[in-house]
Amino acid sequence: MSYDNLPGLRVTSSDGVATVTLDNPPLNLIDGVLLPSLRGFVHRVRKDTSVRVVVFDSADPEFFSAHGDMGYLTDPDALSAATRAAIAAAEDAPVPDGMNILQVMSEEVRTLPQVTIGKLAGFARGAGNEFLMYLDMRFAAIGRSGQSQTEALLGILPGGGGTVNLTRLAGRARALELLLGGELVDAELAERYGLVNRALPADELDGFVDELGGRIARLRPEVIAAIKAAVNTVAPAVPRAAYAVENDGLMTTMGPEVTQRAHDLVAAGIQTREGELDHERIVRSI
Repeated sequence: MSYDNLPGLRVTSSDGVATVTLDNPPLNLIDGVLLPSLRGFVHRVRKDTSVRVVVFDSADPEFFSAHGDMGYLTDPDALSAATRAAIAAAEDAPVPDGMNILQVMSEEVRTLPQVTIGKLAGFARGAGNEFLMYLDMRFAAIGRSGQSQTEALLGILPGGGGTVNLTRLAGRARALELLLGGELVDAELAERYGLVNRALPADELDGFVDELGGRIARLRPEVIAAIKAAVNTVAPAVPRAAYAVENDGLMTTMGPEVTQRAHDLVAAGIQTREGELDHERIVRSI
């Protein structure tokens, strides 16, 4: 299976493990480049029987993915263009009515026959954190990682599966705390809240994930498929109606005030490297 022509991604495969490295400078934004490439990869790897484990990491030591492109809020055509490109990246995969393309990708990732693992050693906010939550497992580096959903502070909600998947992982009360409070969660708190499987010392993260991924990849594919199927009957898919409520909420909260706030945040430094290192303070100050 070829994984060429996926801008913003570097894909390597060895011994049943595909490593997908987000490499979309300067901030690994989930933008019109990375969104279609991620969906294209998911579509291709589904049919690749040589891959049993997929590990997602980042080429950037400070950012897994900063968030979605602020252009989605400031330019009415940007999100439509990214959506069209993502649909074209997997033309024969249906896009159900009432779901946006990020929500669709949430279910496409969840239903992969492979085991998916996120390796977090940097910041993952907004749509970047939403993508992490699509995965089967996540592991985070202590002292180096941070996760947040700050969309409420922008005047909208996390509409790419963020509300439903955060609730699925952390429970109702903790989801409301993080979704409404917009707090940056470090690795230890993420582990306590169920956002990641484990918080690991930064110098142990690579070795742990490599060993775990390799161990799983040595299992027979039938065993992996049977275990995923059994676990999924206990932890079933998010009902499509929940995605529809989330998507409706996103559309309802969008408007001129959100567009103006997005312009103000960009002017204040959001979506620059320096600004993203201080994201929460800037967002709260505007």
